[in-house]
Amino acid sequence: MTTPTYPLPPVPMPPGVVAGEDGIKGIVWNILGQTYTPKSCSESSMSWHAVFPPGTFVPHHIHFTQDEFVYILSGELEAEVGGKLRRAGPGDLVVLPRGIAHGLFNRSGADVVAMFWVSPTAKLWEMFSLIHNVPDPAEVVRIAGFHELEFVPPPALD
Repeated sequence: MTTPTYPLPPVPMPPGVVAGEDGIKGIVWNILGQTYTPKSCSESSMSWHAVFPPGTFVPHHIHFTQDEFVYILSGELEAEVGGKLRRAGPGDLVVLPRGIAHGLFNRSGADVVAMFWVSPTAKLWEMFSLIHNVPDPAEVVRIAGFHELEFVPPPALD
């Protein structure tokens, strides 16, 4: 089965308002059980709306070329950043600088809803389009390695 790819949207991104239920070209990605709806994308940044069902997570990884931000809209997300466990709830901003390993976990028993963004976009759009609906975490890790992102073993927490 061929995984569809989606070309990067036109740059510069158009001005305006992206309605709550809308994303770019109707795209919704399923990434390891989470739902990502891309909201904006240009060479300099990319944002997406994410829903983490209970028990889902993003394994520890490092962005080599991007800073990442997560604004929590509802629920409680646990972020393991640089060997420290931090909890984030509605209104909190999780700051994930490039080069620092981090993992994100929904251990709360309820959905976590958040807005994510990275700067710059780098190869993230392409990576998400390639790992959409890939059920095998090992294959996700393999694909990520070609997109300026590396999954790493979890650190011991302080």
